[in-house]
Amino acid sequence: MYAMIAALFAGALQLYATPFGVVRHAPQAPINMRSPLSGSVLVAQALRAGRIRLPFYYRPSRGEALTCTPTPCTVPNVQASEGGSPVNETPLAANPVNRREMLSGGNDYNCPTTQGFFASHDGGTTWNHTCLGNLPGSGGVGDPIVGYNTTGMSFIGGIDLVSGTVSNIAMEHSSNGGTTWSAPSLAISGIAPYTFVDKPWLQIDDGATSPRKDAMYISTTEFDPNSNSAMVVSHSTNNGATWTSVMVDAVAIPNIDQFTDLAVGSDGAVYLSWMRCPATGPTGDCGGTASAIMFSKSTDGGVTWTVPKMIAPANLVPDTCGAYYGCLPNTPERVSNVPPIDVDRSGGTFNNRLYVAYYNWTGAQMQVNVVTSSNGGSTWTSPLRVTHAANDEFFPWLTTNAKGFVGVSWLDRRLDPSNVNYDAFAAVSKNGGAHFALGVRLSTVSSNPFNDGFGGGFMGDYTGGIWVKNTVFASYTDTRNGVDGQDEIGGYKI
Repeated sequence: MYAMIAALFAGALQLYATPFGVVRHAPQAPINMRSPLSGSVLVAQALRAGRIRLPFYYRPSRGEALTCTPTPCTVPNVQASEGGSPVNETPLAANPVNRREMLSGGNDYNCPTTQGFFASHDGGTTWNHTCLGNLPGSGGVGDPIVGYNTTGMSFIGGIDLVSGTVSNIAMEHSSNGGTTWSAPSLAISGIAPYTFVDKPWLQIDDGATSPRKDAMYISTTEFDPNSNSAMVVSHSTNNGATWTSVMVDAVAIPNIDQFTDLAVGSDGAVYLSWMRCPATGPTGDCGGTASAIMFSKSTDGGVTWTVPKMIAPANLVPDTCGAYYGCLPNTPERVSNVPPIDVDRSGGTFNNRLYVAYYNWTGAQMQVNVVTSSNGGSTWTSPLRVTHAANDEFFPWLTTNAKGFVGVSWLDRRLDPSNVNYDAFAAVSKNGGAHFALGVRLSTVSSNPFNDGFGGGFMGDYTGGIWVKNTVFASYTDTRNGVDGQDEIGGYKI
């Protein structure tokens, strides 16, 4: 696997066929991500090796306030990131004790650590910016994580690269809503021989009545030097001062475990979702294969976990561009299948119901599906398609609110007959995921993936989403500036 990194971006200038004809890549090597590592790691390695260069030089305005009346209505779009160089992979969190405070982040190529974070104190109208610091002898390579606890303390973190086979997770915290941040600290190291810690996700138990209120959980994929992978969840009960890591699952090549997400129930139960795929596709990786959406849970604060189980099949798009998990059709864009998970904590009719979203490739279209469980994950429903667009749907995110509503956001190409440009859409279910209302366009301008800042080769691996009262917000990579991707925030108030 690590030899693949050394060969990354080794190709020359290429021509790429699209429905518009033939497009010439920018004068830099095309992105070739035939490695199971996350895209942020591979791009950061290539940048540091000088194999690719960033585009220029754009600093657009912040946008309008994220408010709208009368409801239902879509809120105006706001760019959270600072512009200048590309920003992608956009988690989103809201402070449970002050909903005007929000956090986002990204693989931020303005930062020497490739990890930028954006905090708002006014409900998303304006955003400040910070770069995650380096740990001694290492450097950041992206995959941002964000979160708040019930005291309002905020946390940011990401992957810190030590060598080609060793990485850790570094974190910082803030007690003033992200105005200032602590020095970085080491949070997670791999469990030998799985020493390369990849693709983290942070979830904090912010349930007011949870028996483990403010417990912190970080899920990671950990790789050994032979590309064998393990699912690991680390937990902390002292605001991240110390962590205990527990292995949930481990598989050997040709199988790959990757792309985790976490949710915490009102009773403190912790739920983990991820994707498993076989590296047996036509191009020797997971592209074009039948993968599985996997699930495990812990009822003792992450100390022990149930036996992993498949909760849904998910076919991956073919690898037509040299990307390990497949390529966004009609582009050379790497596309992943992160399965976001959340749980109803409303205390209402659907309390404790679990929801997981993912995309499925039909052979002609990427479609966003949701599966649900009303018995703690013992059994799951058949997949329900969220929307019915004619073109591709990808990078879904899922989140629930205090009323038990389920919001799913995703990137959608329905407005482009050529199935290239995309918009952010969202749909809401008020009946436990049995039915979703019609999809609503959140973005006011369509994005062209070829303008991602990497010649159409990397717009990140995922988006983000969160409810703030009755508004479901989505954060996503937006290329409306025509130069590169930026972290854009949109939403729908019901």
